[in-house]
Amino acid sequence: MAISETYAERRGQIETYFDRTAVEAWKRLTSDAPVGRVRATVRAGRDRMRSTLLSWLPADLAGKRVLDAGCGTGALAVEVARRGAHVLAIDLSPQLVGLADERRPHDVGSGHIDFRVGDMLDPSLGAFDYVVCMDSLIHYRAVDVTRVLAGLASRTTGAIVFTFAPRTVPLTLMHAVGRMIPHQSHRAPAIEPVAPHRLERLLASEAGLSDWRSGRTERVSVGFYTSQALELHPA
Repeated sequence: MAISETYAERRGQIETYFDRTAVEAWKRLTSDAPVGRVRATVRAGRDRMRSTLLSWLPADLAGKRVLDAGCGTGALAVEVARRGAHVLAIDLSPQLVGLADERRPHDVGSGHIDFRVGDMLDPSLGAFDYVVCMDSLIHYRAVDVTRVLAGLASRTTGAIVFTFAPRTVPLTLMHAVGRMIPHQSHRAPAIEPVAPHRLERLLASEAGLSDWRSGRTERVSVGFYTSQALELHPA
């Protein structure tokens, strides 16, 4: 799959932000450490979204190979491994992957986790039974998200469950304001909201997804956290 210039540019921004700027914030956010009111709503929203995505995967994943694309600090990967899966958990940030490895439980039953630094689209990662992308595509343009999903689908036999930033009035306003602020190196890459019906059209028109169909969808909105889950499965 050819990588677009916009995907490659945004990928670099994400890597820089999470590896140099946001590590301590994410370390606290993804732990039990006290956080402020805003981050508390983000934590609660992420917990609910993680539970949603996990509920869409089989309870028994024994012997299955699962890609956690954009694994962050590894919470989802651990839960998938506890279902018996062999999880390849990958993220662009060496710092976050290092933290995930530090937090790895001593016992995940019959499952296994392979934490790696790299790009989810690397073909050398091989094929998978299931793919999970939790909030790892929300910084990319909708057209790039569609192409990424097509690339993942070419190496996946079961479902892909992912999240996107739904275009809502608050998110649209935040996005517009962010575009007007001069670039600062410490700022997170902007979220790219997309209307669900537009994303559905893009998915339906993507040649690499012609044999795939949309399934369940659910929006999670808790305070300052808003994200929408969508399931793709082979037709």
